[in-house]
Amino acid sequence: MANKVEDLVNVILDSYNECDITARIDEENMLNKDILIEIIDEIRKVLFPGFFDNNKVRSEYLKFLVGERLEFIQYHLKKQVSNAFANQDVCRECSKAQAEEKAEEVVFEFLKRIPKIREYLNTDIQAAYDGDPAAYSTDEIIFCYPGVFAITVYRIAHELWLLGVPMIPRIMTEYAHSTTGIDIHPGATVGKYFFIDHGTGIVIGETTEIGDNVKIYQGVTLGALSTRKGQQLKGVKRHPTISDNVTIYSGTTILGGETVVGKGTTIGGNAFIVNSVSEGMKVSVKNPELEYSVGNASMKDGYWDWCI
Repeated sequence: MANKVEDLVNVILDSYNECDITARIDEENMLNKDILIEIIDEIRKVLFPGFFDNNKVRSEYLKFLVGERLEFIQYHLKKQVSNAFANQDVCRECSKAQAEEKAEEVVFEFLKRIPKIREYLNTDIQAAYDGDPAAYSTDEIIFCYPGVFAITVYRIAHELWLLGVPMIPRIMTEYAHSTTGIDIHPGATVGKYFFIDHGTGIVIGETTEIGDNVKIYQGVTLGALSTRKGQQLKGVKRHPTISDNVTIYSGTTILGGETVVGKGTTIGGNAFIVNSVSEGMKVSVKNPELEYSVGNASMKDGYWDWCI
């Protein structure tokens, strides 16, 4: 039995050499997803003080508490960002000390942007409350709405994306994706008062641009018209632009980098759009014909047909 196990180990070791893109042997500075999730949790506690804490947050201790959390975030995020830089072209030729120095600058700049993130999230939560009659309080929205969680993680990741941090923003948003079913690429641009209602199955691609006061329902895709060229399309605007005050109902697909949905437009459910839509338009899919049946009889357009 021992020989069989040893043979199996050798076969697996050979596969590491043959399939080298799925192995990282003798390499340092790999990212730690579990630590990044912890960092997200700590950032959320800073963004929403008193909501996700184990104990009551007292105002007299708030300065100490925020400082302690920022210290945790700074220490662990700096290490992860340094690892990301060391493993990417951003800083592949850097020494370990240079990567750490660059990471420290980036993380401090990110921490300076926390008030901006809070400002945007405040508008998102207000939009959710104003737009959903099922919401009884903003507290309910912060605690319960998967859209708010996905947007929160996106807004954290987006700032890191803008600061040139590789891989980490994507790990963060894919964590939110796996938790909520809402896939927002950290490279997308999203304005204030963004409301995702229900949310499951939403996809927002990397080069999507979304204005202010936009409301999106479940199952909406803001995607690329074609990705057959693969890596040749890197950096190209592939996803649509959604202007201010747009509502997009469930099941709609909007594709293409040249597709612009104008201000004040309402897109009905299950639409498939690959061309621009003018301002103030209401776009809807023609209702399909409904057929009702009872036993061997069916009603179509108000008349019964009997099947014998």
